[in-house]
Order: sequence, then C-alpha cells, then structure tokens
Amino acid sequence: MARAHRATVVDLPPQRAFELWADLSRWPTFVDGFGHVERVDDDWPDAGATLVWQSVPTGRGRVTEKVRHSLPGERIQTEVFEERLQGTQTVEFAPSEDGAGSGVILTLDYKLTQKGLLSRITDVLFIRGAQNSALARTLSRFATEAAQEAAL
Repeated sequence: MARAHRATVVDLPPQRAFELWADLSRWPTFVDGFGHVERVDDDWPDAGATLVWQSVPTGRGRVTEKVRHSLPGERIQTEVFEERLQGTQTVEFAPSEDGAGSGVILTLDYKLTQKGLLSRITDVLFIRGAQNSALARTLSRFATEAAQEAAL
C-alpha cells in the first residue's frame, strides 16, 4: 500500500472546516481534478453514504467514494475506487496551535488495481509524486476557500 500525505492550516474552526469539506457544491473550487457529481446519497457525508463523481476530461475518470467514518468537526474517511487505484482517503481536522483556525491533514492510502513489476515502478516514479502534488493543490485551494469563508 502506498501513501500520499499533505497538511495545511486553514482560517476556520474544525467544525466549519469539516462542513466546507463536506459541501459538494464547493468541490469544483478546491478538489484537484473534480468535474461534477454524478450521484450522491442523501445522507452524505454520514457513514455508509456513497458519492460518485466524474473528473475533468484529463483526470481520473469516474471516482466512487463511500464514507467509512464520519465524525463532524474531526474527520471524514472514505473508501475510494477508480479505474487505476483503490484506497482510503482520510481528512482530519483539529484546532490549530493558535486556536484561530484548524490544522487539516489529507491522506490517501492506495494500491494500484493493475498488478506487476511495471506498475510498482510506475507508482514509485510517477504516480506517488502526482498523488502528493494533487493533494497539495487540493489543500492549497481548500485553504483559500476557507479564508474566503472566514471573511464572510
């Protein structure tokens, strides 16, 4: 299992940061490669809820996320399934050290769906770096959205 992992601090308290993350109408502004929602259960982001979304044309294709754990204001963990990989994505929210915002940690533990030596090499040389970059872009955009939300 491989891991992509990034962290940032945002200008919202943990509960509000969680709510912003769970608001699918805001995903186009911060989730890297997000295109549009195809289907979402009414109880999103509660445990057991499923979201199916489509990436931008040059992206990941169809992505299915099923909520494994959801603790509002603390964390949301989803099982992620797409054509090339499957894994677990966890977003954690905690009060920042200064108490004015939140620390946000985004982790994707994944394995490639295609097996073999070539896929392992491709993961180490290309995919792992691309995943880390995508998480970094997502968190950077999320911080921008949180700052705008905090200013309201």
